[in-house]
Amino acid sequence: MRTRGRGLQDVTEAINLILAKSGIRTGLCTIFVQHTSASLLIQENADPAVRRDLERWVADLAPESRHWEHQDEGPDDMPAHARSAITRTSETVPITSGRLALGTWQGLYLWEHRSGGRVRSLVIHAQGEG
Repeated sequence: MRTRGRGLQDVTEAINLILAKSGIRTGLCTIFVQHTSASLLIQENADPAVRRDLERWVADLAPESRHWEHQDEGPDDMPAHARSAITRTSETVPITSGRLALGTWQGLYLWEHRSGGRVRSLVIHAQGEG
């Protein structure tokens, strides 16, 4: 999947589409991002201010302006690795009625930590019964 650059991109419906095609109605779904400068997050899906606040918060924790030794791919490279280190690379969510069993105000997000868009690979492992 292609990201639009730094920020949280909702992948909930894309995962639900994959689950619908799988025929699994009840079970577990593990989602894993195969990158060291992006992460996954279950978070509020109603108010976009939450996602903007999270982005500002993590930028304060790992700013590009800090002196980072590793800058092989540019000034946003090491801050992206640091941001990924304090977040998650996988999420496991129950499946009910053929969909991720997220709460009313929850969504699953791919959190791109690099400033430019990238192609990111997610591995989805769903296990259960139809």
